[in-house]
Amino acid sequence: MTATADNGHSAAHPFAQGAAIDLAAVPESERKRAFDEAFEYRGDITLTLTDGARVECYIFDRRIGATIADSFVRVMEAGGGEKRSIPYQQIARLEFTGKDTAAGKTWENWVRRYVEKRLAGEQANIDAEVLD
Repeated sequence: MTATADNGHSAAHPFAQGAAIDLAAVPESERKRAFDEAFEYRGDITLTLTDGARVECYIFDRRIGATIADSFVRVMEAGGGEKRSIPYQQIARLEFTGKDTAAGKTWENWVRRYVEKRLAGEQANIDAEVLD
């Protein structure tokens, strides 16, 4: 898959903030994988549609059909929060433009930081971290 990114992420998850993929340049199976990654991403995505329109949004749902032609994403547009459905076939490019708010926020990382603070004699609590 030809994704462009300068983000230091592994090849297993090349789609992190700053990554982009031109969907017309890849086979259907890799397009499906790109949409899977976009759905799992917890930040804003910018979609470039086949008509040239750009949609900055958060993908909150997807409907996977037997083929790309039968599949679509459901998005909430940035800013106004308008919800809409966009067929996979109408999306020419995916850009991972927003910060992934879940990056590095696994349970294991939280426990490790909690224990490190306690062992260092610092106060550790269960409060959530502040999001940017």
